[in-house]
Amino acid sequence: MSLSQRMELRQGQSLVMTPQLLQAIKLLQLSHLDLVAYVDAELERNPLLERVEEAEGVREAPAPEPEAALAGDWAGESLAPERSEIEARLDTSLENVFSPDGAGVGPGIEAQAFAEGDRLALSPVWSGAGSGGSFDGEEPDFAASLTREASLHEHLAAQLDLAIVDPRARLIGRFLIDAIDEAGYLSESLAAIAERLDAEEAEVERVLRVVQTFDPSGVGARDLAECLAIQLAERDRLDPAMRALLTRLDLLAKRDLAALRRLAGVDEEDLAEMIAEIRALEPKPGRAFGGGPVEVLVPDVFVRPAADGSWHVDLNPDTLPRVLMNQTYYSRVARAARTEEERAFVSDCLQTANWLTRSLDQRAKTILKVASEIVRLQDGFFAHGVTHLRPLNLKTVADAIGMHESTVSRVTANKSIGTSRGVFEMKYFFTAAISGTGGDQHSSEAVRHRIRQLVDAESPKSVLSDDQLVRILRGEGIDIARRTVAKYRESLRIPSSIERRREKGG
Repeated sequence: MSLSQRMELRQGQSLVMTPQLLQAIKLLQLSHLDLVAYVDAELERNPLLERVEEAEGVREAPAPEPEAALAGDWAGESLAPERSEIEARLDTSLENVFSPDGAGVGPGIEAQAFAEGDRLALSPVWSGAGSGGSFDGEEPDFAASLTREASLHEHLAAQLDLAIVDPRARLIGRFLIDAIDEAGYLSESLAAIAERLDAEEAEVERVLRVVQTFDPSGVGARDLAECLAIQLAERDRLDPAMRALLTRLDLLAKRDLAALRRLAGVDEEDLAEMIAEIRALEPKPGRAFGGGPVEVLVPDVFVRPAADGSWHVDLNPDTLPRVLMNQTYYSRVARAARTEEERAFVSDCLQTANWLTRSLDQRAKTILKVASEIVRLQDGFFAHGVTHLRPLNLKTVADAIGMHESTVSRVTANKSIGTSRGVFEMKYFFTAAISGTGGDQHSSEAVRHRIRQLVDAESPKSVLSDDQLVRILRGEGIDIARRTVAKYRESLRIPSSIERRREKGG
């Protein structure tokens, strides 16, 4: 067989992922917070885009001369009207808008003008008599005068400045405070800190002992036992028996009271008092200062019941950034563009603006379509709760609405649904199926919920083992193995029957 080179033509079909298609796919799976950040970046970069709120709150104004707008580097210069132009439209000087004594607005001037792009908006200004004046039409911003609470690091740093005078020791203390995490524990070893500061480890440990005396009690500990020991020492309750108890916190977690009595050398009554003291301590000293603002899960879709027994599915308008392309502004700058670079920039901005507005509209429609199908398939959950949750996968939803599974997966990622039962992630409604004894299938999430109900309802004298849970579930028509029950129980963070019996017995 001889090898030779030749040219031939072949015809075939292939999917080409254009940059616009790649960005549309990325846009579809963004959460509403990431989407807002993305749109804000596009608004800053693209002068043809504007928010709907801004477009509704302004009125058209005479356009400035294109030659003046394109003076210099078009892409880098501002297209806002010059100051003299604003003054001409107001028929006054901006320097004379306010009276010299600051009492209010000059005669005949009822609004302050500000320029943005090709539009001129009129807004109320400070008016009224007196040195303070008042602001018409807008409430004072009281939030601007609020102060935030000090963080854990700031709280410790303030105490460090009072407790340590030596500059070298204070520097070590700063590094130690920076190494304390939000829970109040020292997250870095003393050896690593000493090596970074070129200091002796014993010197670093001496400063750490000082930091561990700061408020809140127990801060700067390297593990849970040391954290509890610091708090007990401040209460003068760190005796040898308590020290022995702190060395085996694993036995305390297992409620192995017999082993703890032998370890501490105390009777049952004294051990109960010691355990009560430990439970009254704070295992995370930094928790009182928090780790930052709490992020509230904002639903992308709302589900509410209708009068006919069906469900209304509506998009949350707060999670949908609304932008428009300014056609008037585009016409002006397109006519004024002279060089090839300017025309290319305007054309690119036009394409990006058109693509973004279409993509945002298509994203909203796709989310609504997928959410409506999820509500239709899981209507039992919305009506009766998690016990009526059905098994569901991406393929079922994709086939019902005529989309690909990957598209449904991107839509349900980082999205949530607001219901009368709470806010749930869309992924929550996609659960695996567990076979039933009668041929029916049960949702794995519904089975987990049933296991939780059975454990919560058990009595201290009759704690259910995994085998007993299997028998009860099979009696209710759920064919499940013992290892599956154990896996679900561990995922719910439910202790074993032995640990629960010890805990409830105590």
